[in-house]
Amino acid sequence: MNVIDTNKIGIEPGLLIALSALLLTSAFTDLKSQRIPNYLTLPGIIVALTLNSTANGFDGFLFSTAGMATGIALLVLPYIMGGMGAGDVKLMGAVGSFLGAKATLGAFLFIALAGGIYSLAIILIRRDMFKGFFSEKLLLLSSMVMLKQYVPIETGNTGQKLRLKYGVAIAFGTITYLLTKALGIKFFI
Repeated sequence: MNVIDTNKIGIEPGLLIALSALLLTSAFTDLKSQRIPNYLTLPGIIVALTLNSTANGFDGFLFSTAGMATGIALLVLPYIMGGMGAGDVKLMGAVGSFLGAKATLGAFLFIALAGGIYSLAIILIRRDMFKGFFSEKLLLLSSMVMLKQYVPIETGNTGQKLRLKYGVAIAFGTITYLLTKALGIKFFI
C-alpha cells in the first residue's frame, strides 16, 4: 500500500518536480551565500505560470498569478522592516505561483512555524548578537503605526547583524506542507 498519495497534493508531477528543485537549490544557495538570486526565482515563476497556463488555460494563469501575489504579500512587510531579503520575498512569490493562493496560505503556516523555530534557535545560540534588536524593531513598528509611513530609525547599533537564511525555512515549510497533504493530513486551509 502506498502511504504517500501524490494525487492528494493537488499539484501536477512536473510542477512538483520543478518546485522541489527550486526549493532545494534556493535553500542550498541561501545557506552558502546568504542570497537567493533572481536566476533561481524568476525562472521558477515563469515555469509555474507556463505549466499552469498550459494545463488549465487562463484559469491556470490566474491561479499562478494569485498565488504569486499572495506569496509576495505575506513577506513584504517583514522585508520592508528589514527582517529578510528581497530574495526571500521573491522565493515566496515563486512558491505561490506553483501552489496557488489557498495552498500558499497553508504552506505559509508551516513556513512561519519553521522560521520561528529557526529564529528562536539562533537567538538562543547567539544571544550576544541580539542585544537591543527587539527594542529597535518595536520602535520601528510603533513609528510606522503612528506616522503611517516607514521612517528609518538610527539606533546607534553598529554591531554585526546576523542574517537568517529564511530560504531554508521556506523550503522546509513548503516541503512539510506538501508531505502532510500527500499523507492525507487535513488542515483548515
